Amino acid sequence: MLAIGESRRPRQEGIMVQEAGTGSNPSKAQGPKYFVTIENQEYPWDKPTISTEEIAALGGFDASQGVIEIDAENDERTLAVGEVITLKPGHGFGKKFKWQRG
Repeated sequence: MLAIGESRRPRQEGIMVQEAGTGSNPSKAQGPKYFVTIENQEYPWDKPTISTEEIAALGGFDASQGVIEIDAENDERTLAVGEVITLKPGHGFGKKFKWQRG
C-alpha cells in the first residue's frame, strides 16, 4: 500500500509519502524531498514521481504481482505496468491515497 499523508508512520500496512522539510535554509539541500513508506518500512525518495515498478521494488515484491491504489473512501484501482504517479507535497493531507501489492 502507499498512503500519502502527514504522518510518517502509517497506521496500517502500506506506503505513505510526505514532503520532508528543508529546514531554515531552503537553498541548502538536506536529504530526500519525500519519504515513501511501504508496508510499514520508510524509504527516502528524491523524485517527484514514482512508478508502479519502483513501488514494487521498494516494497520488496515483483511488479507482476500488481500494485493497487486505495483512496480515502477505500475505492481500489489497479495501477498499470509502467504507470507513473506524481507525488504532490501536501496532497495526502486531504486525499490519503494508499497502494498495496495486488
